[in-house]
Amino acid sequence: MKLTELLQGDRPRLSFEVFPPKTDTAFESVRLATEEIAALHPAFMSVTYGAGGGVSRYTLDIAVHIRERYHVPTLAHLTCVSSTRETVQARIREMRAAGVENVMALRGDLPAELVNADRSRWHYRHAVDLVRELRESGADFCIGGACYPEVHPESSNQREDIRYLKEKVEAGCSFLTTQMFFDNNLLYNFLYKIREAGITVPVIPGIMPITNGNQVARAIQLSGSFMPQRFKSLVDRFGSDPAAMMQAGIAYATDQIIDLYANGISLVHVYSMNKPVVAARILGNLSAILSPT
Repeated sequence: MKLTELLQGDRPRLSFEVFPPKTDTAFESVRLATEEIAALHPAFMSVTYGAGGGVSRYTLDIAVHIRERYHVPTLAHLTCVSSTRETVQARIREMRAAGVENVMALRGDLPAELVNADRSRWHYRHAVDLVRELRESGADFCIGGACYPEVHPESSNQREDIRYLKEKVEAGCSFLTTQMFFDNNLLYNFLYKIREAGITVPVIPGIMPITNGNQVARAIQLSGSFMPQRFKSLVDRFGSDPAAMMQAGIAYATDQIIDLYANGISLVHVYSMNKPVVAARILGNLSAILSPT
């Protein structure tokens, strides 16, 4: 099922993201975690890209396994940073052969050693290059792209960021998924601005439940996310108590999701970090809201 079909209608839905193992030896534990989350029957599951070496194949393996065994629609990530065109085309052929319908096209994070590298000869310098490659491949993919309610870390301002986002959509993105955010007003303001700019594709908000204090610094490093005082107080009070922090973090994420539903968002994506207990507790908190009437 293409994700654009799931985005039709206004019934509240929830999806989860999982990631493949970084090593072959970790595959079994990751597989079990993704199966537990799939058994919750979310609207769909996204599988991030295991870039580098042979483990990148696990993205496709996990996505196909979830789809075939649990009948949960999947979204397979594909990144292109510093990749050759031959490598990317090979991945596209593999996805097409496996019957993948939904692909998340991402540039990917630059390794530290490539931040200042000369990118002029790279086949793919930006995600838009990968979007075009996917569109021109001849495969009938439903292509997604990333967006940043708080501005991409490499953009000089939001106006520039939205201009590049529109270029990505015009290249072939059928929907967008946001980077994590912790203040819903940032999303609502962003949605207003991109609609004003003529970007009309569906936008799926991405919510990251912070379930231990150490995740905060990492979240800020990855996305530059603004941390509201209410959230900072939560971490200050409960961050040193693992059980309390997990409960508080899940409650905060649940509150964000409920507010999004109340304001007309029908599908919310949760960065569940391969944690079945987090996914299950959030679903439990929303059981009556998500139940069809």
